[in-house]
Amino acid sequence: MLKINFISTIFVELVLISILLFSCSDSTGPGSREWNLVWQDEFNGSVGQLPDSTKWELQIGDGTLYGLPTGWGNNQLEYVTDRPANVSLDGNGNLAIIARKESYQSSAYTSARINTQNLFEKKYGRFEARMKLPWGQGLWPAFWMLGSNIDAVGWPNCGEIDIMEYRGQKTSRIHGSLHGPGYSGGQPVTDSYDLPNGRFDTEFHLFAVEWRENYIEFFVDDIRYQTVEKKDVPGEWVFDQPFFIIINLAVGGNYVGPPNESTVFPQTMLVDYIRVYEEIE
Repeated sequence: MLKINFISTIFVELVLISILLFSCSDSTGPGSREWNLVWQDEFNGSVGQLPDSTKWELQIGDGTLYGLPTGWGNNQLEYVTDRPANVSLDGNGNLAIIARKESYQSSAYTSARINTQNLFEKKYGRFEARMKLPWGQGLWPAFWMLGSNIDAVGWPNCGEIDIMEYRGQKTSRIHGSLHGPGYSGGQPVTDSYDLPNGRFDTEFHLFAVEWRENYIEFFVDDIRYQTVEKKDVPGEWVFDQPFFIIINLAVGGNYVGPPNESTVFPQTMLVDYIRVYEEIE
């Protein structure tokens, strides 16, 4: 009888441990969910090649061509170009977006900004990018999305999902944010993630969101650090329509301030891949 009770006790303990391990793994990543890959760019190609024009629009200018004030609406200092010197494949399976200090079209800096507007737009799913970030005061790389109805309703009514934003002077911290009517500009719904060891400019890291009907989760290296539910936003929830993807490297701007004498140029944002998944139900 004692032997049977002992075996039963061990069995119960093993079951409890299994449940605990399952719960922990579910809280730190998407492993328990099934996804179907629906869009990707692996950035394979020869060195100096521009990004695939069937997937990306390469924007040009300082924002004024798109109806925004100079500096893309927030006092950025760069002029974005479609030159290989600012945006091209590196021949090693990466996209390189390069910020340079140079006089160009009345700006003191150049860089690049690319998006999938009118080429790929998606509602809900997992959006991820593996990247190595630049560093230095005044550098502002971002992986983000805007609502596809922006031309009709404007910003912030279209909504904005900042999957990853980073101040180059804070090399171990990134931010994930939502902007919408009632919570935009300097008052987004936001949180940050700090690397326990290392810096975002020395190794590649995976940045992602998992977006569903009533909530959005933010991940770094498949560690979930923020969940925003529909009830959490202090205004209208506008994340119920397709969004398009943007990747850019800004120089200066309200979020980071201008570069200073310590900022080294050129600086490169390397993107290994971008992938979009649809959840299998």
